[in-house]
Amino acid sequence: MAGGAGGKRAGSRRGPRRRAGFQPALLLLSLGITACIVAWGYLVYAAIDFGSTARGGDDDAWWFLGVASVGAVACLFVGLMLVARLLRRLGITRGPAPRPAPTEEAASEAPRPVGGRRAAR
Repeated sequence: MAGGAGGKRAGSRRGPRRRAGFQPALLLLSLGITACIVAWGYLVYAAIDFGSTARGGDDDAWWFLGVASVGAVACLFVGLMLVARLLRRLGITRGPAPRPAPTEEAASEAPRPVGGRRAAR
């Protein structure tokens, strides 16, 4: 017998493909990302405008510049978090591996000496 294609249990190692369908959660994430990016762009434009007004001598424009800058940073952060969630839902990225739960045996054992058994003597 040549090759590994034949045999009693020869077959595809892949599972069945998932059927692609409409998922409203992905649409909502996409709309949220779009809204955050549009809001970010508007706030950046407003911050630039307030900055030029503030340099012209208007003291209140400095406060508006600060608020618009903080809002732009917040919108960009939320948009990037939504992109991460969208990529995870699409299966492009994976979450971190779950940590194993500590067992009672591991908690009851004394900590090991730093140098090993020979150093403990």
